[in-house]
Amino acid sequence: MRLNEEQQMLQDYAQRLLAEQGPIEHLRALRNERNELGYDKPLWQAMHEAGWCGLLAPEEHGGLDFGHLGAGLIAFEIGRHLSVSPFLSTTVMATQAISQGGTKAQQAHWLSKIVAGDTLFALAIDEEHKHQPDSIEATVTENDGQLILNGQKNLVLDGHVADVFLVAAKREQRLELFLVERNTHGIEVERTIMVDSRNSARVNFNNVTVQALDNGHTAYEAALLSGRAVLAAELAGVAQSAFEQTLEYLNERKQFNVHIGSFQALQHRAAHLYAETAMAKALAMRALQAIDNKEEDTAALVFASKAKANQVARLAVSEAVQMHGGIGMTDEFNIGFYMKRARAAIETLGDTGYCSRQFAAAKGY
Repeated sequence: MRLNEEQQMLQDYAQRLLAEQGPIEHLRALRNERNELGYDKPLWQAMHEAGWCGLLAPEEHGGLDFGHLGAGLIAFEIGRHLSVSPFLSTTVMATQAISQGGTKAQQAHWLSKIVAGDTLFALAIDEEHKHQPDSIEATVTENDGQLILNGQKNLVLDGHVADVFLVAAKREQRLELFLVERNTHGIEVERTIMVDSRNSARVNFNNVTVQALDNGHTAYEAALLSGRAVLAAELAGVAQSAFEQTLEYLNERKQFNVHIGSFQALQHRAAHLYAETAMAKALAMRALQAIDNKEEDTAALVFASKAKANQVARLAVSEAVQMHGGIGMTDEFNIGFYMKRARAAIETLGDTGYCSRQFAAAKGY
């Protein structure tokens, strides 16, 4: 797959911007400070100024309508640098949900706010410790012409700072997304800090009045599809950076007066990791391209890309820690941050087992 001129320019700019304004040192500082926002606000402002908040939004609402491949190129660099922002939850998943399932009025109102960079969204989907999007207990019922939501959600990414929630719930046994603003009566939010030092939330909805989307089920599926594909690209970036740091260490560390990178056993492991990271990135970008082209087997490709990215990220960070030796687990070295991010991202929107099963089902196995 060849990038066109605009995509290549976006990739080059993403590399520079995130290296300069979203490096891993910012994540370390956010963790040490226990920052109340939990994300890099100056970086988010820079991303807004670059137009990335509206990357997937239609042009009629002020967006760039650049496509999922463009979002994946940015996500790949986010993974390489462990940059912390609401990009996945707001720019990707919320934009797609509202674009694909919202009414015209909802699209005009909320997409313009996303593009402006001043409104953060969070998707409230999971209720257990595992991603089970078809096992939702939250319900929406109608009472005196209003839609009333009851339920509890866990692991709501960026939920503690969200201005608006998109909540998965059943209405007459059909799974849909419903829109509700944070200041609505009956919402209780508890911030939780995940293993990768990023933030999620537990959110209780007690008799909360919500808005229906024009097609809440389509919005639900669109948000999950886009989120998985873009997260696969981020995981590919995590794996790539872990490999690059490991290769650099192998060429610096000496034992018996020779660089350990000259040891054949380590060369074999590095070569295997190089091939795996290349495949993970290629498959992630292919899945994103399929979404843009509305290809028939898009769902299968997205599940395959997330499953592969999960596997490769786990391999890359494990190999990185081992080949760094004991120092790989020390806080002084950054490699431990990549392991923690991989562990959290692997579980988000479907672990390897879940995505593999869904791929098999999509292919008719």
